[in-house]
Amino acid sequence: MALNQTEQLQKLIEEKKSILITFKKHFDGDALASALALKLFLEQMNKRVDVVCDGFVLSSQYSFLKRSKKIKSQIGDLHQFIITLDTEKSGLSELSYDMKDEKLRIFITPKTGYISKDQVKTSQTEFKYDLIVVIDTPDLVSLGNVYTDHEDFFYSTPVINIDHKSTNEYFGAINVIDLPASTSAEIVYNALSNIKEEFIDRHVANALLTGIIAGTNSFKKKKVRPQTLNVASKLVDFGADRSFIIKNLYQTKSIATFKLWGAALSNIQHDLKHGLVWTTLTRDDFVRAGAKREDLNTIVDELITTSPEAQFILLLNEHPNEENIEGTLRILPSHHATDIMKKYGAEGDEDESTFKITGRNLKEVENEIIGHIKSEIQK
Repeated sequence: MALNQTEQLQKLIEEKKSILITFKKHFDGDALASALALKLFLEQMNKRVDVVCDGFVLSSQYSFLKRSKKIKSQIGDLHQFIITLDTEKSGLSELSYDMKDEKLRIFITPKTGYISKDQVKTSQTEFKYDLIVVIDTPDLVSLGNVYTDHEDFFYSTPVINIDHKSTNEYFGAINVIDLPASTSAEIVYNALSNIKEEFIDRHVANALLTGIIAGTNSFKKKKVRPQTLNVASKLVDFGADRSFIIKNLYQTKSIATFKLWGAALSNIQHDLKHGLVWTTLTRDDFVRAGAKREDLNTIVDELITTSPEAQFILLLNEHPNEENIEGTLRILPSHHATDIMKKYGAEGDEDESTFKITGRNLKEVENEIIGHIKSEIQK
């Protein structure tokens, strides 16, 4: 009898020994926390697990999660190339190498006689991972260099694809897609509880509840469903500390962050007709606040909280140290943020996109982008 999806998932995980967990380059807290929860769970099954995200930099608000500092920014070497030399008859006197014209040259001196090409064989080890789990990612290209630099690895290794969004391209050998779900963390919880519920300890539960809280903006998003609250309640029963999570995500902020928030809120503008809210930040705003670029991380969430009627939330800022303008557009699921901004080379997904514009001043970019978004809304 054919296995159902849960049985297929469990069988594949039990069979594999070394697992790569990855998520989109432009990730959110749901993806990060879900990946860590899965890592912690699989390690209890004695699996070797790495979490990798292209160019990953850990935000301080997620540093409280167990193993968060172990997330890697690149895969590294997936396998080794092996050169085998038969020295049974000739022996080996000396071995050396050099680099010339970007080419490696290996020099081998036999003890007796000579070495022929027939004595040399090449091979390579198998990939160091035998399973890939992709979380909260619409397509493989969204993984950035994790995928584009290792396409042969992805094509030859089974992929489990976990997501809750309609834009997912079902690229996995097993696709665990639950469109009504509010977050990917809910889907990961359901899968883990079916595999080995006893391995959902307080650290796994904490990570999963963090994913749900971050992915729903502390249960404020419209997509929150009764099942979401039910899962959250079960995770608290498993030991997740909701107040500790809220404190780290939303209440542990530097004075510089609050000052930058104040500048963003003082510059806020809105267009009720189009449901559009936006604000701008200059380099002087960063200097006055004593803030860094990473202090921007929660400003869009703050704008959403301040303007609950908004459907399109835009943040434009001058990069503190570079000559470009950065933009972040967050929208409701009825539109697609990255499609709206594709003219500007935006990266992201249906909920949020980011883009950069060079060679222009902030006011010029603001006028152009606002006009562009309004025309896209009217379409």
